Amino acid sequence: MKVTFPDGTIKEYEDGLAPLAIAERIGPRLAQSALAAMVGGEAWDLKRPLPGDCALQILTWKDEAGREVYRHSSTHLMAQAVKALYPEAKLTVGPPLEDKFYYDIAMPPGVTLSEDDFARIEDKMRELSQTDLPIVRQEVSRDEAHELFETMGEDYKLEILQDIPADEKVTLYRQGDWVDLCRGPHVPSTGVLKAFKLLSVAGAYWRGDAANAQLQRLYGTSFPSQKELDEHLERLEQAKARDHRKLGRELGLFIISPEVGPGLPLWLPKGATVRRVLEDFIRGELLKRGYQPVYTPHIARSELFKISGHMTAYAESMFPVMQAEHDEYVLKPVNCPFHIQIYKSQMRSYRDLPIRYAEFGTVHRWEQSGEVGGLTRVRGLTQDDAHIFLAPEQLVEEF
Repeated sequence: MKVTFPDGTIKEYEDGLAPLAIAERIGPRLAQSALAAMVGGEAWDLKRPLPGDCALQILTWKDEAGREVYRHSSTHLMAQAVKALYPEAKLTVGPPLEDKFYYDIAMPPGVTLSEDDFARIEDKMRELSQTDLPIVRQEVSRDEAHELFETMGEDYKLEILQDIPADEKVTLYRQGDWVDLCRGPHVPSTGVLKAFKLLSVAGAYWRGDAANAQLQRLYGTSFPSQKELDEHLERLEQAKARDHRKLGRELGLFIISPEVGPGLPLWLPKGATVRRVLEDFIRGELLKRGYQPVYTPHIARSELFKISGHMTAYAESMFPVMQAEHDEYVLKPVNCPFHIQIYKSQMRSYRDLPIRYAEFGTVHRWEQSGEVGGLTRVRGLTQDDAHIFLAPEQLVEEF
């Protein structure tokens, strides 16, 4: 088979060779640092045979995709440790993030994870890492997967299995006696995962729906060496000192009141002054640029958002419908339909275009409780929002 490398070099290898074997032939340092591969644009396990002629890139920690595989594998290591300590726990999903990872877990009744449990879970993770369990990919039929997870009592995995498209392969990943339903890829063995730390635990709803069961979202991070992990943790500590939530309290800018509710900030006099200065500056710039100010209400009939499509595509991020006088109303999550209503309130001439509407529009969005934080993810926010109505031939000039 002909293998094309990122620099354009093409080399021939015997059919059925895996990326790790090719990395070993290129050099021991590459093989030692390899985490996974990209094969024709698809993420690939190092020990999975190549499909034939293909483009190949060996992924290391230097590659974003390599770091993603490393942290995805770390998620599995954490989940395996939790299951070893709490056999009755049920697993859902555990994705990697930019510099950390998490797993949503339905813990046994009466068990609520806290930071006091982190050391115990980390010890079990270290034990599993030192055992250096091979991480093995396995393709199975849907019936085999269903029977396996039904026997294990993993109800959430059965639900995920149903969502896998009929034309997509069902794959399991095994490490020791633990198995997970996963697309992969993963590092070759648990021993590759050197340094890790649990960071926090938060609540999360299954599939992000408050009508579903509440889960416990366990966050962690991982690095190839303890030195890199320590440096990252030090950066996190420094960031805490600069955290806007901490500074907001200390400088008297804003507060989040539990009586008002999470994600609904209250601006204190100093913070309100800063905000007013910014708003006044922005208003002046908008007027210079030909924007016309408008105001729209915080609430509207739900019919408006059915027309706009939000009630279909965005309903889970909207506050619940309110009943009033035999009609339905909702808090607005966006300003767009209101500005469109203003535009269509009268006949327009092409001579009027472009028309630019601007508003400091306050909107409300139902962010999940595990996602709300300070002023970065809120349930009530005011946007410097604008909509421009113009003819197609004006588009480039308007930009």
